[in-house]
Amino acid sequence: LGPFLSKSFATSVSPWVVMPEALKPFRCAQPARAEGDPRPLAYLYDETDQQHGALDIELEVLLLTETMRNRGLAPQRITLSSTKNMYWTVAQMVAHHSVNGCSLQPGDLFGSGTLSGETTDSCGSLLEITQGGKQALELPSGETRTFLEDGDEVILKARCRREGHASIGFGECR
Repeated sequence: LGPFLSKSFATSVSPWVVMPEALKPFRCAQPARAEGDPRPLAYLYDETDQQHGALDIELEVLLLTETMRNRGLAPQRITLSSTKNMYWTVAQMVAHHSVNGCSLQPGDLFGSGTLSGETTDSCGSLLEITQGGKQALELPSGETRTFLEDGDEVILKARCRREGHASIGFGECR
């Protein structure tokens, strides 16, 4: 479970606290694993969790360069993904994190890991979008990016939407 390995720097939290009860309408089944992937070990597998343990949260990342800002251009969306692309449910991450005796406390932060979808416009990182820096991302200012540069601003947004339910926004992180 890589989500715990490299998320200990540059961490940010939503400006809004969203209670688990508010997310109930956005719970869904955990997507099936790819053919050939082994079934999780018994301590990581619960049928109820597999049926209702995933969340459908839309994740959007935008990029605003210094040049774009100076020209009054809007940020460019570089990806749109979802927490439905998580390989592990939150319950599985908690179980894995605590199985070795880790002292998990209320308020501790969990990094989900990269959440990439199946299409190129849902890649979960700039590294994936640019294929490791081999294919530049073209921006409306005429600039290109393979990696972030000084003055670049990354904007993260997240929200839950489902017909018949109030939309829940998590605020914006820049």
